[in-house]
Amino acid sequence: MACAALQFSCKDGNTSADRAREDVPERIWEPYDDASEVAANADHPNRRMRYKLIQSRVTDKNDIFRPLYAEALSLDPARYRELRGLILGRSIPEIQEQILGGTLTYEELTRFFLYRIYTYELPHATTLNTVLAINPNALEEARKKDEVLRLVPDAERHPVFGMPVLLKDNIDTESMPTTAGAVALQENRTEDAFIVNQLQMNGAVILGKVNLSEWAYYFCDGCPVGYSALGGQTLNPYGRRQFETGGSSSGSGTAVAAGYAMGAVGTETSGSILSPSSQNSVVGLKPTVSLLSRTGIVPISSTLDTPGPMARTVTDAAILLDAMRGYDSEDPVALETPTLINGHRVEPVALAGRRFGIFEAISESDSLYRRAIRVLREAGAEIIPITPPETDLDGFSKLLNGDMRKDLPAYLQKRVRNRDAVRISDVADLVAFNREDSLVRAPYGQARLEGILGDTTGPEDLEALKARLLAAGMDYFTVPWNAHQLDAVLSVNNRHAAYAALGRHPALCVPMGYRESGEPAGLTFIARPFQEKQLLELGRAFEMRLPVRRMPEGYAD
Repeated sequence: MACAALQFSCKDGNTSADRAREDVPERIWEPYDDASEVAANADHPNRRMRYKLIQSRVTDKNDIFRPLYAEALSLDPARYRELRGLILGRSIPEIQEQILGGTLTYEELTRFFLYRIYTYELPHATTLNTVLAINPNALEEARKKDEVLRLVPDAERHPVFGMPVLLKDNIDTESMPTTAGAVALQENRTEDAFIVNQLQMNGAVILGKVNLSEWAYYFCDGCPVGYSALGGQTLNPYGRRQFETGGSSSGSGTAVAAGYAMGAVGTETSGSILSPSSQNSVVGLKPTVSLLSRTGIVPISSTLDTPGPMARTVTDAAILLDAMRGYDSEDPVALETPTLINGHRVEPVALAGRRFGIFEAISESDSLYRRAIRVLREAGAEIIPITPPETDLDGFSKLLNGDMRKDLPAYLQKRVRNRDAVRISDVADLVAFNREDSLVRAPYGQARLEGILGDTTGPEDLEALKARLLAAGMDYFTVPWNAHQLDAVLSVNNRHAAYAALGRHPALCVPMGYRESGEPAGLTFIARPFQEKQLLELGRAFEMRLPVRRMPEGYAD
């Protein structure tokens, strides 16, 4: 299947790297007319899925995929099928056990994921428009991990060692541009973000960068999630052009779902990890703001932004979280927190006696939510309907406007190495740059960026607004928590993400099943600040009780 789709010579079992290089076509990808796909979605019941375009009008995918094409496709198809059984559906600890036992190597693991990316992302019929960049050093880094293992087999290593990880393309990397999906940052070169340094220090293999809702969805208003000028329209592997990907960490969710890496890193301001995790049937954790560094991440809001892990299991999400941690003196809200989790494994807790707050309105309308509650109740948990206090979030966009007006120029000034190639210095420059060629750079408009320019909220009023909103977000959950002594509140997808964001509450989304249409859904656990360990233990216990996740049908081979 892969060989036919990619015009790659596999005949006679000859799959050596040398033979592969001889067979690399001059062009491995050609743009296609996506007019019929756009027309097919013109009457989609979800207005945000009435696309204007599918493929990028800017990016030539040959530039992304040609450099490692030969090495990626030099994997013998028969060995690929063996590896598929060893890797897909396995957690990081299970993979590490197999590598230590000699069943596979870190290089094979990395090549396996590259093989899948090239197999599915180049053909027009299966591409998810998920991958924006491939790390040219990925296979070499994996080979070095194998050499370290050979030389020092008994050394203690972080479980993320040798694991291929994808990054949302608003996270700085030295080996690849950091674009936020925008033409204005197409050539943006930076040093590695703090969390990228931490991942690499612990041995992770950075595989590449993935698509996102441009500018983390603080760009256009009511436009498709998962769209960026550089990446095109990210598509959901469970239903291409049928289901939304969620955003803004769209590529992180779709890539993990399709089996392109062991895990990915997303970012969230309000719902941008939880939503794509739910929509793509993966685990996503939005940590307490200040637990992970934001240095080297293209910002929306220094008040609310945070990176977070996305993976196929709770255990893998916990390992990624642990691997990114570390005190960053450059992040003004970073805290020197104690170790919150055991990076090697998350142990499930007994659910008996645990107290979960639920929303009756969701329970009445959502059968999957009811089933999840029933599973918890049958395990001995106590289920308590809650009524949070009336909360006014009016002014939320003003908070984001004020922060981005200040935070984006600070990022550009401090992080961008090649200022000659990045022409913008602030939001006003960005809006003007997009207007120079709006059909290509902003086909859905840039209403949210223009809203920043039109916002006249002064510094004192902004600080007062922040204080009011943060207090409101805290009270929304704290009042029922205190009243009922809850272990967590249960929500769905990103329905209560704004309250969690403003209250600085960590939130964990775990797959809870699929709608009759096949659309994935996630159960979201929300806890008190810095209760990530308890949250992960509860999520693991639920995951074991209701192991519903399955690979998307068209990406299981």
